[in-house]
Amino acid sequence: MGYDGGGGHPTRFEGKFKATMVCWIQGLGSLVAWNSVVSIEDYYYDLFPKYHPSRVLTLLYQPFVVGTVAILTYNEAKVDTWKRNLAGFILFCLGTFFLIVLDLATSGKGGIGPYIGICALVASFGVADALVLGGMVGDLSFMCPEFMQSFFAGLAASGTVTSGLRLIAKAAFENASSGLRKGAMLFLAISTFLEFLCILLYAIVFPKLPIVKYYHSKAASEGSKTVNADLAAAGIQANQDLISRYIPLGCLKLESRKGIMIAILSRFLLIPAFYFTAKYGDQGWMILLVSLLGLINGYLTVCIMTVVPEG
Repeated sequence: MGYDGGGGHPTRFEGKFKATMVCWIQGLGSLVAWNSVVSIEDYYYDLFPKYHPSRVLTLLYQPFVVGTVAILTYNEAKVDTWKRNLAGFILFCLGTFFLIVLDLATSGKGGIGPYIGICALVASFGVADALVLGGMVGDLSFMCPEFMQSFFAGLAASGTVTSGLRLIAKAAFENASSGLRKGAMLFLAISTFLEFLCILLYAIVFPKLPIVKYYHSKAASEGSKTVNADLAAAGIQANQDLISRYIPLGCLKLESRKGIMIAILSRFLLIPAFYFTAKYGDQGWMILLVSLLGLINGYLTVCIMTVVPEG
């Protein structure tokens, strides 16, 4: 790799395309475990009809995200970002794998014991989410913007990919006995493979790419292990997302479909808002925008999931 004579930037981005693709897959893997749980909730409702898995698992997930981010933010100077991200992907992989093991060990039967086990694994997904999401954003913030864009594109694609895979898995066992269970297990197996792929890519492929080596060496020369601002932003967003999930109660609930659609489309206004705040504003305005993003995300999620099924 060559470098220019002035600012020390690489003149030939060797491995940039590979790094961009790896970032996309890592973005996909950052949410595929949680999206897997959400996508097979029809199976869990069949197993645990009295325990309201959709509500309980969602509310259980968020506090562990917030708590872990708070701890990591407080100890950010002592945290190695590479080890943090790798630990998160390993936790994701083990969590999805043990969902399969738990189901096989109990022969797909319900009960309070298996339900508590699923809750514990979902809590581990919250910890892994906090490890990976803030860590990856912090790591990629030292590199070229295309990596960050690709990572967030992978995050966005995670929901689409998991939904598509779930439909395929259900269709494959539609006419089979215990088809719902077999489809869920196949789907979890695919998700486990994707998480294992993320481990291999981040541990072996990504750090050996020339362009990544350059940015890592540059960050090390500046004494950077992680990014405090990114950790704080992730914590604020997750905290407000958790709070806003309790807002849609009674008179505060948005029930108009047109109103919900307008609110969803209005979120595009946050794009120029973040741009101009990053360029001209100070930290106070950025904290306000991140808080607003979390509030809107959680509030609209609950409104949509409670209003749409009513028809």
